[in-house]
Amino acid sequence: MSRIENIAKSAAAASRKLLIPYLVAGDPNLKTTAALMHSLVEQGADVIELGIPFSDPSSDGPVIQRGVERALSKGTSLQQVLDLVAEFRQTDDKTGIVLMGYLNPIEIMGYQNFVDRASSAGVDGVLIVDLPPSEASELHGMLRANKIDTIFLVAPTTRDERVEDVTALCSGYLYYVSLKGVTGAALTDYASVAASITKLRGLTTLPIVIGFGIKDAESAAAMGQLADGVIIGSALVEQIAELADQDLHGAEILNNSTAVIAQARAALDNL
Repeated sequence: MSRIENIAKSAAAASRKLLIPYLVAGDPNLKTTAALMHSLVEQGADVIELGIPFSDPSSDGPVIQRGVERALSKGTSLQQVLDLVAEFRQTDDKTGIVLMGYLNPIEIMGYQNFVDRASSAGVDGVLIVDLPPSEASELHGMLRANKIDTIFLVAPTTRDERVEDVTALCSGYLYYVSLKGVTGAALTDYASVAASITKLRGLTTLPIVIGFGIKDAESAAAMGQLADGVIIGSALVEQIAELADQDLHGAEILNNSTAVIAQARAALDNL
């Protein structure tokens, strides 16, 4: 059983909703990302998604795109992201770490090389936005052999047959994209999300977490009532952007930047 599966199982037993913040690794720099990861754990994160900077983040909205640009301007590479995870693991062996991004950097590194390095660093899951399940079997097999979860997205427009293909390979949790659009878009149609989650429950036993459009405690609580957890990305990255021109790593400053996560944690725990 993977670390993420253990986290999800323990959360379910305690009736606790999973809280999964998303950071762009290297935004505004790797030192700050490392500090932010520990701050997020203190604020109640169960799993952290680390975005691998890539020059064409087609599924991301302007907030995360700017975060990616900041990270790339510092030369952040996939290897540096893996080194960041290894550094985090020196003091935290409980929090789940998922690498989220696009296939190109992984293909350049090479599948086996990437999996070996990810396993050594302490990565728990990989979510590749532009890798469809029909083309994922080779990498999935390597990840599974190293007890690393392969996580997939399901959108409102995903057909049932595609969901079956996804759930055949997916492990850890299933990421439900709550709206049609890119990250950072507004989430307003809660009824449609509720209907989709109910339908997905009939197609998989995986924990289902909802991402896209969750920006505060209120929206986190609303989505937490429907799913096993929530993912907060753009709202957090937008706060971190204020650190971009500052070399500040004090606990108070970092906690202010991640306050949306503490607020979401409190709201989820009150459900």
